[in-house]
Amino acid sequence: MTARPLSIPTGDSILIVDFGSQVTQLIARRVREAGVYSEIAPFNAAGEAFERLQPRGIILSGGPSSVMWDDSPRAPQHLFDCGLPILAICYGQQTMAHQLGGVVAASDNREFGRAFIEVIDESALFDGLWKVGEKHQVWMSHGDRVEQLPDGFKIVAKSEGAPYAIATDEQRRFYSMMFHPEVVHTPDGGKLLANFVRHVCGCAGDWTMGAFREAKIAEIREQVGKGRVICGLSGGVDSAVAAVLIHEAVGEQLTCVFVDHGLMRLGEAEQVVSLFRNSYNIPLVHVDASKDFLGGLAGVTDPEAKRKFIGKTFIDIFEAEAARVGGADFLAQGTLYPDVIESVSFTGGPSVTIKSHHNVGGLPDRMNMKLVEPLRELFKDEVRVLGRELGLPEGFVERHPFPGPGLAIRIPGEVTEERCDILRRADAIYLEEIRNAGLYDAIWQAFAVLLPVRTVGVMGDHRTYDSVCGLRAVTSVDGMTADIYPFDAAFLARVATRIVNEVPGINRVVYDYTSKPPGTIEWE
Repeated sequence: MTARPLSIPTGDSILIVDFGSQVTQLIARRVREAGVYSEIAPFNAAGEAFERLQPRGIILSGGPSSVMWDDSPRAPQHLFDCGLPILAICYGQQTMAHQLGGVVAASDNREFGRAFIEVIDESALFDGLWKVGEKHQVWMSHGDRVEQLPDGFKIVAKSEGAPYAIATDEQRRFYSMMFHPEVVHTPDGGKLLANFVRHVCGCAGDWTMGAFREAKIAEIREQVGKGRVICGLSGGVDSAVAAVLIHEAVGEQLTCVFVDHGLMRLGEAEQVVSLFRNSYNIPLVHVDASKDFLGGLAGVTDPEAKRKFIGKTFIDIFEAEAARVGGADFLAQGTLYPDVIESVSFTGGPSVTIKSHHNVGGLPDRMNMKLVEPLRELFKDEVRVLGRELGLPEGFVERHPFPGPGLAIRIPGEVTEERCDILRRADAIYLEEIRNAGLYDAIWQAFAVLLPVRTVGVMGDHRTYDSVCGLRAVTSVDGMTADIYPFDAAFLARVATRIVNEVPGINRVVYDYTSKPPGTIEWE
């Protein structure tokens, strides 16, 4: 059995059983916003997670399956017999009803999108929130629906397409709803979830970042002992926060290695070195390996080939530098909870420890080091909160995410030093104008892309034949989903004019208005 992390309050957590919904991660976020630790487990790994967490309540997520399929997923039956409160959402409601003796059927009254439910009876879920007779907006996404409730259940809310929009067994503390409370389109959804975890389950709601910090420091000290830790800095927020947290725990037992692959944003390498050497006095090895990376990328145009080369080369150089400083017993990484979630297959079997975009080349067995991953229980925005808790400068904590392969995946086609310099300058102008407009904090990630396209243009009395620069900006909270940022035309015109005038090699600028589904924020 996996040991319970010290940073999780014993007995004060919620287990979320995942049936494959695209928004399961949002359930975890809403629960954490209520001050309660939550963890997601695939339905067929939920038994092990239950034993490890010893939660105070269980949430069953939505999912794309139909309970009428022979091979559709089910919740472990013992969850219904353990005496804990259960909240079942959408598919979760259907499998709960099916497993407890109710009837689920396909329906002609499907609901996808905004709907309104009417509260027709009282429930502990509604305490201080909803009253009988009121109507409230929710977000539906279902085809099948419950046609007959299991014994002991009653209807407490209904909609036009779902007569059992909310059905509960208050005695057993079983609650089920056809809609999705976790999405923003259900305005009171977060409050419903907070009622469940705080009032029904009795969680204290005291899972704070300050408490996490202190518990995690103790956990790192217990894990590392007198061993030495080496941490690879990427220049991003995640690895920086991990490094500062570990340094607070074990001091000079930590050495950071910053491998500059020559694919950073303008002035970024200098910022990282200055932060760690001057502000935190953390032992830092700075390796300028730009020639190795750019040389190896010459002629490479396939984006996945770029990623694999950069990942392998980074690990080779990192390993050599680790040996020069005397080796280490532990390797620290800024692995986040979304990395952990997306690295587990829906069937419950582990696939890879880190997603390919995190450590592209994987870790060679010869490195023979144990991993220290102090952020693996946190979402991206929670890492920023921890960074502030640790005293990192606000300007650093709030920086937009930057991919490990850097500019290499923002230059479709061949990567050269000249093209990197052109893109760096254009990207710096774009971000400067975003800051000047007061929009930087409203945008989760903004970046420029140097397209493998050249166009004819006229500048003054001369005809030009130069590259096209693409701009992208997205909004997000945790990096799990994203949408485009709607700049006005005047802003885009100002940015385009500056880039064309100030960056030789670019004569046209375009903005990407294409929406992207979860997990595809990057250009390549």
